[in-house]
Amino acid sequence: MSVRIAVSPLFALLLLPTLARAELKVGYVDLQRALSEVEEGRSAKARLQSLLEAKQKEIDKEQESLRKEKELLDKQASAMSEESRLQKQTDLQKRLFELAQKWEKGKADMGTKERSELQVIFAKMDPIIATIAQREGMTMVFEKTDSGLVFAPAHLDLTNELVRMYNEQSRKGNPAGSKAPTPPQGDAPKRDAPTKDSGKK
Repeated sequence: MSVRIAVSPLFALLLLPTLARAELKVGYVDLQRALSEVEEGRSAKARLQSLLEAKQKEIDKEQESLRKEKELLDKQASAMSEESRLQKQTDLQKRLFELAQKWEKGKADMGTKERSELQVIFAKMDPIIATIAQREGMTMVFEKTDSGLVFAPAHLDLTNELVRMYNEQSRKGNPAGSKAPTPPQGDAPKRDAPTKDSGKK
């Protein structure tokens, strides 16, 4: 029976020969913090929150309408025929079920929209991170959460510079992902692929 052992990227660095490690210079970014601090990220989250609240109000309104119909049915039940009462109860239950499905579909659609919008922002960050890493002579840049990073000196954190450059390019009307400064030739610094579902985050 084979056993697979997961090795974090940072631990993998320790397995390198001493000389090779001496030539390495690494850094890290906190993409979730960057997302919450770049202007485009804050705007996207505010817009998504507004859409979610509007959807919630719509569902609440329909739910309140069904509640009132249920109360009215309960009051009139004794004066209705059994067949008519059962028919109205069945209709209400069906509409309540459809409303629940509508809410679940709305949440799923919002989740998809959120991932799509945030993924665009993360993609714009990639060339900026590469530019910073090349400028600072870094061999590798890790994503704080996905790399399993527990501790690292603050001077290795590139997040503030990432946020600064991203906002600066956005204000100039230069989409960060389209015309980011071209890093020097050579292998692009590698980093762990971040978890870009978040929002969460």
